Amino acid sequence: MSLQSYKSVVPPPRDLKKVVVVMPAYNAALTIKATLDDIDQEQVHEVILVDDCSTDNTAEVATSLGITTIRHTTNTGYGGNQKTCYRTALDHGADIVVMIHPDYQYDARALPAMVTFMQLGTCDVVLGSRIRTRREALQGGMPLWKYLANRFLTFTENLVLGQNVGDFHTGLRAYTREVLETIPFEENSDDFVFDTQFLVQAVRFGFKIGDVPVPARYFAEASSINLKRSTRYGLGTLGMLGSFVLWKLGLPHSKLFRPKGTNNRA
Repeated sequence: MSLQSYKSVVPPPRDLKKVVVVMPAYNAALTIKATLDDIDQEQVHEVILVDDCSTDNTAEVATSLGITTIRHTTNTGYGGNQKTCYRTALDHGADIVVMIHPDYQYDARALPAMVTFMQLGTCDVVLGSRIRTRREALQGGMPLWKYLANRFLTFTENLVLGQNVGDFHTGLRAYTREVLETIPFEENSDDFVFDTQFLVQAVRFGFKIGDVPVPARYFAEASSINLKRSTRYGLGTLGMLGSFVLWKLGLPHSKLFRPKGTNNRA
């Protein structure tokens, strides 16, 4: 390969300047500050927290820390919370949106690396992978049943979607503005399967997905869904993969695969 042809396959840097962090929050008053303290404030232009009708003082704590705070008057669910996060970030002119759970489970110090991959044009979506090795994940406190479920679902998703992602179910994710303006995320579930739907949609629309290793902490205040909801989430994940297969085969498929703002079946 000649030097010129090599250069042609390397994407040019992108002028993505405004980085906005969004936090979908529910009863996170005890962990917001610790999460915020790990964020590189020199690289981030704004932090937005959406309080999904918490029963504690999440909104008050976030406001006191200088975070742009929106409070839902009714609980909309995890997916519904993210929809408000992304709408608000786009309205505020974000070029890159980083979503992180405000429960201090994910190490936000990885944010600059995630943003760099997007600014270089290497990725459109960057995920923070909690599972660099099995030992690290389990020693970090990830329950064994959750680890096994994650490995099964991630393996299946990589196989069906043609990807090589380490952790499809992370709560630390970064998206370019183009991704959020293309994917019809408003049509997605208001529950936890929103995350899976979004990544499958990212593959459907041809966006480049990558990941970086991120240490994760598991402790009492860190959010987690129980076994019953995890089972429902897993079944929803498999159902979304089935919808993707139908779309690939050219068969009738979900409106989740139609470009935002259109009614066609492209």
